[in-house]
Amino acid sequence: MSEIRSIDDDSLALAADCIHEGRLIVMPTDTVYGIACDPFNDIAIDALFEAKRRSRSKSLQVLLASSEEIARLDLSLPYPLDVLSASLLPGAFSPICIASADTQLQTIKVEPTVRTQAIRVPDADGTRRILAATGPLAASSANVSGMQSAQNVQEAMEQLGDSVALYLDAGPTPGPVASTVVAASSTGKDGIAILRQGVIPESQLRDIIHANASLLGSHAFHRPGASGSAETSA
Repeated sequence: MSEIRSIDDDSLALAADCIHEGRLIVMPTDTVYGIACDPFNDIAIDALFEAKRRSRSKSLQVLLASSEEIARLDLSLPYPLDVLSASLLPGAFSPICIASADTQLQTIKVEPTVRTQAIRVPDADGTRRILAATGPLAASSANVSGMQSAQNVQEAMEQLGDSVALYLDAGPTPGPVASTVVAASSTGKDGIAILRQGVIPESQLRDIIHANASLLGSHAFHRPGASGSAETSA
């Protein structure tokens, strides 16, 4: 039976137990509510996809409490995503990281020439408290695929029901627009490919890149490590 709890020390401990036991939680972010699980547990990830009725071929984001956790997960940000992330994280920005062969994440997307992972560092105190208790989380919007993203716990529960063990309620979220998903691209304008338009507009992304390029010179767009990855869903 599912529980709905406000965010406090007891519910955070319960959330951590749920995650470590391979169960699902619903939680607020700085955009919409998300459904989340242990990103190192493939069975829990399967349960998340089943709850959403989402194809296992689609991607999940990994939510982090801070940008410092990127390297700890054996992920890296290619240029110019490193520049964008320095300006936009925490926030509604989802860069596509490059995953090393050493990462233990079970959410990695394997492409012909690269392994990738979308990450998020949400800018919301409640979300940060949850992530501090649980550690990194594999996540997607808290809705059945094809339906509207939930902006409160009641909307999430109507769609996901008892497939989720714990619903953490922090009131309405700012949604309904989700985060902006961006990959590095050796052929894209300004070295990026925008995979999903979201809260952060394209003009802001390009302004940040151009401001950085003006400091480094035009060779900035040809720095090593840029990826041609074009992950289409996160």
